Parts: sequence; C-alpha cells; structure tokens
Amino acid sequence: MGITKQKLPQLEDKICITDGGMETDLVFHHHLALPEFAAYDLLRHQQGYETLFNYYKSYAELAQRYKLGLILETPTWRANADWGDKIGDSPQDLEQFNLQSVTLIEHIREEYGDEDTPIVISGCLGPRGDGYTPSQTMTIAEAQDYHSAQISSFATSNADMIAALTLNYVEEA
Repeated sequence: MGITKQKLPQLEDKICITDGGMETDLVFHHHLALPEFAAYDLLRHQQGYETLFNYYKSYAELAQRYKLGLILETPTWRANADWGDKIGDSPQDLEQFNLQSVTLIEHIREEYGDEDTPIVISGCLGPRGDGYTPSQTMTIAEAQDYHSAQISSFATSNADMIAALTLNYVEEA
C-alpha cells in the first residue's frame, strides 16, 4: 500500500531528500549504455535490477543516517510511447516496466523505510520528445492523452505520487 493512504511526509513538514540525475549517474559514473537514455531498460535483467537497487539504496542509507524522508523517482523517465517505440517496447511492455519500477522501490521502502525515514514512491514521467529542446509540441488534450497510459500504470500501483520531469512547455506539463 502506498503511503499516500496516509499523508505525504513532505506535506507534513518532514524534510525530504530525493534521488537525482539517475541516467547521468548511470551513464557517466557507472559507464552503462542506456538505449535512448532509458534507465528502465535495466529492469530487463537481474544485474540491471541490482544496479538500480544499489542506486536507490545509497539514497536510502543517507536518508536513514540523517532521519530524513526520501522521495524516489521510478526509473521511467523514458518509459512512454515514443521512447519505448524507439527502443522496441510495446505499450504492454511499458506498462510492465512502469509497474516493475514501483515494485523495485517498494523493496527499498520495505528494507530502509521506517517512521523516521518515510520513503515516497514517485512515478516519473518524462517528456514526449527531447527534455531540453522539443521538436514538436502537443496541445493540452494531446498531452493528456499521450501521458495517460503511464499515469494509469502508476495509478494501479503503490506509487504515492507522480512527477513530470523536464517537460519544457506548458501544454505538455
């Protein structure tokens, strides 16, 4: 069960830290090749799962040490239709990766979360196109339709919230 069945700690005056720069860290510090910069691709095999687990674990240990809340973004910034299609994943594959990513962070929460260190699972949405220079834009209705599959996946999971990162124009956000 997601902790939002209670209250998000960051809305209750709990200081929280977040993970950050996952794809950049994995590519430049761990020398991993991520197709289309898609960290969710690591969920295809056990070694990739362990890499992601250890990435999150380092933040969980830091949060525990300082008794802070922790908001962890799923590795799904690129797990949407256009990016998934470039990688060769079907909509059904993407749904499974989105759900699997929540389960991964649930394992972190089970192992490291406690009253002093509440762990929030944030379903991460990324931009349809490039995160810094959009090549095409959508209307609000088109963006709502486009992102609805990923949002629906998170809505059926134990994600506590959804965050959209590096969306660079208002209509998509």
